[in-house]
Order: sequence, then C-alpha cells, then structure tokens
Amino acid sequence: MKCLVTGAAGFIGSHLVEALITKGHSVVGFDNLSVGRYSNIAGFEDNPKFKFVHGDVRSKIQLENLDANFDYVFHLAALADIVPSIENPSEYMDVNVLGTTNVLQFARRCKVKKFLYAASSSCYGITNEIPTPENTRVSPEYPYALSKYLGELCTLHWCKVYNIPAISLRLFNVFGPRARTSGTYGAVFGVFLAQKLANKPLTVVGDGTQTRDFTFVTDVAEAFLVAAQSNVNSEVFNVGSGGTYSINHLVGLIGGPTISIPKRPGEPNCTFADTSKIREILGWTPKTRFEQGVSKLLEQLHYWKDAPVWEVESIQEATKTWFTYLGRD
Repeated sequence: MKCLVTGAAGFIGSHLVEALITKGHSVVGFDNLSVGRYSNIAGFEDNPKFKFVHGDVRSKIQLENLDANFDYVFHLAALADIVPSIENPSEYMDVNVLGTTNVLQFARRCKVKKFLYAASSSCYGITNEIPTPENTRVSPEYPYALSKYLGELCTLHWCKVYNIPAISLRLFNVFGPRARTSGTYGAVFGVFLAQKLANKPLTVVGDGTQTRDFTFVTDVAEAFLVAAQSNVNSEVFNVGSGGTYSINHLVGLIGGPTISIPKRPGEPNCTFADTSKIREILGWTPKTRFEQGVSKLLEQLHYWKDAPVWEVESIQEATKTWFTYLGRD
C-alpha cells in the first residue's frame, strides 16, 4: 500500500506510521508539527519507505502539491484538549472540520481504496449506556468533541455522496509511549508521569473512583490497519480496551503520594466502549492489558522529563475556563 498519514508526528500517528512501515507499506507523513513532535518520527527518516512532508491540513495548496497516487489515507491530524477548544472554538472548527473536508477532497482526487478517520469517543458525552455501543445518542459536551464529531459526519457524507470508501474509528482514552508532553493541561497520563518524575504528588480529580477505557496505542494502530484492509465501508466502530479502569487503580500502578482536586463538569464518571461490533465485523481485538501498558510507560519515564509539571494552583488557573463555561446548570 501507498499511504498518507496526516498527523504523522503525533502520538497515535507516529505509532501508525511505524506499524505501516513494519508491514512493508510506503508512507508519506503529513504534519505541521503544531501538536506532534518530529522526534516521534525521526527514527524513520532514513527508511526508504517513509517521507515526511511539513504541511497543514487547512492548506488546500499544500495538499494538492502532494503526489495524488495514494491507496489509503489515514486522517489523524487534529487539535486536541478541552480547555483550548472552549477558548478558541473557531480554530478547532477550522482544523478539525474544514481541515477534514480538505483531506477528504484530496482523497477523492486520489480515488483511494479507503479513507480512515480518527474520531473521538468524546462525542458520546455523558451517557448512561455502559458499555457504550456505536448507536448511543451523540451529545458532545465541549467544542473539541463537537468538532471531531462533525469531522466524522463529513467523512460519512463524502463516502455517501462521492463514493469514497471510508471508516470512522471512535477512539477511547488512548495511552502509551510518545503521548503528548506539552500543551494545555489535559491527558491524565502526561500529567501523572511528569509529576512522578518530579517527585510531586499525583493530582487526582475528585475521589478517583471514575473509570476510563484506557486503550494502548499499538492496539489502536492495529485497528486502523485492520479497518483499512477490510471490505467494509461507511461504518463507525468503537476502538476500546475491553475494560474500564479507575484512576485510583492507575495511581496504584504508578505509585506515589496523591492530592485531590475538584471534579470537573462535562466529564463522564465512566467511559467504556462496547467493542462487539469491531470484534465481530473486522475481527479486531486488543492485545495489551492495561497493567502491561502502564508498565511499558514506567520503563520509559525519561520521555516526560521535559513535560510541564502540574500542581494544584497551576491546574486551577489552566482549567478556569472549563469551570466557567461547563459548570453552569
């Protein structure tokens, strides 16, 4: 396969690039490095099957300058995090929605065999359907979640109208090596591991009994490959670990003192994917147990040495907007 991966220097994108190259496919990685890190893909730069292009999905010209001879397009480029999406929703719509339509138009020109979209389980919002199947009512709680869901709708619409074979994968709480270490306060692993390395207490939201469907990144990359090579089109699949794990359990695995911070509005008490559809239709199953994944991260703790170390006061300041807009009745 000749593959285009947008967001290739990002956390998930770099693992997807590695998986594709390992299986012998040719890959062009496209990234503006606003979120991703070139160091994530630097190890592939001498590989003849890989080429990096510095580009932005908002630029139709930069996309049009690419060779249009791709078999598969994996669209992972996106802005993430809750707080900045509340503060600057227009930018999120620009990148995550209009950027997606630009990539879809490029895929249309390529006449691709499959377009794969990285969607977000945040589209479900706060739901009582646990585990959560794909037909659960969509109810985004903040602009990031909305923008990712709109990108999914665009993907399925282009599939319907322009006959682009497409699949959307709704990813649940992805974790693993190369997770983002910078940016506005966000993912729990980046926060905890930087605190662990700095010998600071782990800041536990609420009482820590909330659970998340933590899914290891290499399993997610494999889901993209399986979906690409399937004969399935115009479908949405959850990608989850098959379990849900409490923050207190995570804290126990990482080790160290803790301190509590206020529970945040707009966050579910539990995320837990119903993965029966992807298991039955695509035959994909996760391979990495949660405890194994955390152990792998602890073995690479040095990766977080330059990450911001969050403390109670800095978290309060960084999440002020969150409480202002999402904390209303």
